[in-house]
Amino acid sequence: MSEKGLRMLDRDNPPGDAEVRRWIGEGAYEHWRTVTESIERLYPGIFRAEWLYGGKKHGWSLRYKKSRPLCTLVPEKGRFLVLLVFGAAEREKVEAVRDSLSRRTVAEYDAATTYHDGKWVVLTIDGQEAIEDLELLWAVKRKPKKGATASEGGSR
Repeated sequence: MSEKGLRMLDRDNPPGDAEVRRWIGEGAYEHWRTVTESIERLYPGIFRAEWLYGGKKHGWSLRYKKSRPLCTLVPEKGRFLVLLVFGAAEREKVEAVRDSLSRRTVAEYDAATTYHDGKWVVLTIDGQEAIEDLELLWAVKRKPKKGATASEGGSR
């Protein structure tokens, strides 16, 4: 896969697991797997994963979508990001869980730009705390399947 800079840019070859692992690194790939497995556990059979090519500037990303997107995973050199878009009603729900989020996630949420189609929040996923925050934010967008459990982890 030919890449330049931070993003995976080979338009003709959507990345597979091996390419993602090599590009983002072992530590980030473990978090990537935890996130993708969490989506399957919390939302079994609901969201379809599809690779999207965003052009020479943005490269490849993996979007989880049913009729509306849950989130988009963006592999970057040595790390990965998750993009979430919150509409007006969802932003009100985020306010209700705000005190349960880490300071870093709240800061990233507050710093995000709000466009006509929603607030575009980009989170760096680099540990269990970020994954727990992500799961709380997914629940704002769509309740998990009944009986599905959130990731195991420590409390804040």
